[in-house]
Amino acid sequence: MDLPKFLIADSSALEDLIFIVHTEYPRFFLNVATDEIHWMEEFQKEDREELESQTALLVEQALEFYDKEMESLD
Repeated sequence: MDLPKFLIADSSALEDLIFIVHTEYPRFFLNVATDEIHWMEEFQKEDREELESQTALLVEQALEFYDKEMESLD
């Protein structure tokens, strides 16, 4: 089964927060309000540079996805 690259998630335990889930490597949750990232991967020290270079683009794509989804609700 193919999963979408991004999903929108929320939780009743964290009422005021909305997250975007990136389902591909490197998997993460992005807090939409704060842009804080929670990684669902363990990284080796040598992977850090590549990860840092990808992160800005992935966050931008995630927020674009979120904006597009929110616009479609209007």
